[in-house]
Amino acid sequence: MIARLDTMLGRRSGLRALTAAYAATGILQGIALAFLLPLLRHLLDGDVAAALPWLAAAAGCAALAAVILWFAVNFCFRVAVEHLGDGLQRAVGDRIANLPLGWFDGGRAGQVTGLLTGSVARVTSIPNVFLQQMTIAITTPATVIVATAFVDWRMALALAASTPFAYGAYRLAQRASAREQVAETRSYEEVSSRVIEFAQAQQVLRASGQARDGWRRLESELDRNRADTVRVLNRQLGPILGFMVTVQIGLAFSAILGVGFALSGTLDAATLIAVLVMAVRFIEPLGALGAYGSAIRQAEQAVDDIASVLETPALPEPAKPRLPADASVELRDVRFGYRDRPVLDGFDLTAAPGTLTALVGPSGAGKSTVLRLVARFWDVETGSVRVGGVDVREIPTAELMARVGMVFQHVYLFDATLIDNVRVGRPDATDAEVRAAANLARLDDVAARLPDGWDTPVGEAGGLLSGGERQRVSIARAFLKDAPILLVDEATSALDGENEAAVTAALSDLARDRTVFVVAHRLSTVVNADRIALIDDGAVRELGTHAQLLAEGGRYAALWNDRRRAAGWRLAQPDHAQPRA
Repeated sequence: MIARLDTMLGRRSGLRALTAAYAATGILQGIALAFLLPLLRHLLDGDVAAALPWLAAAAGCAALAAVILWFAVNFCFRVAVEHLGDGLQRAVGDRIANLPLGWFDGGRAGQVTGLLTGSVARVTSIPNVFLQQMTIAITTPATVIVATAFVDWRMALALAASTPFAYGAYRLAQRASAREQVAETRSYEEVSSRVIEFAQAQQVLRASGQARDGWRRLESELDRNRADTVRVLNRQLGPILGFMVTVQIGLAFSAILGVGFALSGTLDAATLIAVLVMAVRFIEPLGALGAYGSAIRQAEQAVDDIASVLETPALPEPAKPRLPADASVELRDVRFGYRDRPVLDGFDLTAAPGTLTALVGPSGAGKSTVLRLVARFWDVETGSVRVGGVDVREIPTAELMARVGMVFQHVYLFDATLIDNVRVGRPDATDAEVRAAANLARLDDVAARLPDGWDTPVGEAGGLLSGGERQRVSIARAFLKDAPILLVDEATSALDGENEAAVTAALSDLARDRTVFVVAHRLSTVVNADRIALIDDGAVRELGTHAQLLAEGGRYAALWNDRRRAAGWRLAQPDHAQPRA
């Protein structure tokens, strides 16, 4: 486990040094016990003067063990917090930041939450909870057996005889609960997901009168998690009890054997007393070993869970990086799908620098997927996506991201001030640059309405702002980033009239002199595009300007006519209905 953690951290965790210190402590404690034999012999003979050097030696070993243990215990907190806790959280965060966006499909919130709280916490308990007990539980009995062998090999053999049986019972306890502990971990992740879901969905649940049903769903996951935990404890109970019984039988056997040797005259009283004291000290740490067996297995499972994320392949960086020549974008014979569901097949589309290309078509046709492939959120299965004539897989990720700005429908804001959320677009920007970008996005009107202006916290996920206001923050980030390629996905689809007008005007300013791809269900927002691509069944079916596509009388024209007719729909009161009194 230690070697694996060192590999995961990319450096030494400090656990080896801790183990060595704890081992030295256990050995010194065992040696201190071994000095009891000559000490007791001299005391029983009435020779106190001869006993004093052995007493001093035992006290010296015990004191040295205490000093080493004190330094080790203080160092273990540094190992737990800095090396393991901080190191693993950073390693998981770095890996997540470089994983394909597809990895996050299927509800990863609970897994990530479980990793950063439960799994990392269990790993940090290794140095300061049971590594000390485990190491001393092995080294002290081993030292006692060796010391006893110098006094009476028969008693040493009696003490060692129970070790294989105890070890077998210990391993059985570990294996008995392994499968259930995996299920318990998955159940804990599911509970985390349900808690997050329950908190985020309060508006929907209450609006639909299903707040209690939402709670019942969480309750069922809590019940399942509780059942999994009880099942783990039940599976461990028998083997752990067997381990403890085996250890106690070993002590009783050694005591009976020692008394028999003493009665037969082959073992003197001082040696018997010393050996029995050492036997008790032999048994005590072994009992702790059984108690910590479950915690060790949980820590091993936590390491496995963290490793499963750290070992997930990230999007590969190019061995021989190349830089784009300009802001042109080309998708050539692209095939791509989500798991077993194909989305794009034989997809071809080219955008010259400084042009605006609108993507329209039915839901699920792959419009948003095109934008995400340009930003290399995923890699294509076949074909290529090129920016400036270079395959995006040959462009370093940082270079590609510097050239691409994004304004998506669902905007995430951090629980920080309004101005700090704009600064996310370019963290090294000056205050003047941030304010200028925010003003271009018509965000100054929003700041004027907030109690503390630009320094007003926007709440978790921007909950204190409206959807249109959050969208303006996203546009301000894009202005601040000033990337030559802009990807806009459904930016105005769910906005009210005032916000739509402000966002549309800001996007028009933002699109100037940039290569722009825009996805929109409202066709009125894309009529001035340089080219409109109608996407259906994974490919571009029609391509041209608004006027050209209308003249062709194809799918786009039909879609345009349908939307125009739908725009005239309104809710009206039937003629025969009477107003309420």
